[in-house]
Amino acid sequence: MDMREVMVLTDYFVICSGRTDRQVGSIREAVEERLAAMGRKPARREGERHRRWVLLDYVDVVVHIFREEERAYYEIERLWKDAPLVQWGEEDSKAATSS
Repeated sequence: MDMREVMVLTDYFVICSGRTDRQVGSIREAVEERLAAMGRKPARREGERHRRWVLLDYVDVVVHIFREEERAYYEIERLWKDAPLVQWGEEDSKAATSS
């Protein structure tokens, strides 16, 4: 989600979900490993212990990793419905890694 016009604290939300606590933990690990390889560390982490909603704050990008039930309950996309959705695909992933 492009948050630049609706929030001053960050530029983008990345929102994803896993079916189990283990999947949420694995997604968190993969995100942190990938960004650490690019020299980025989160300024803040929340929810690691319970793995139901993990937040990784990279200042200009905030990554939300939900269990499916929590994502449906909180409906974060609905809460920030004024923020435009940004589609991210394999092409974008390859371009970001090569930068």
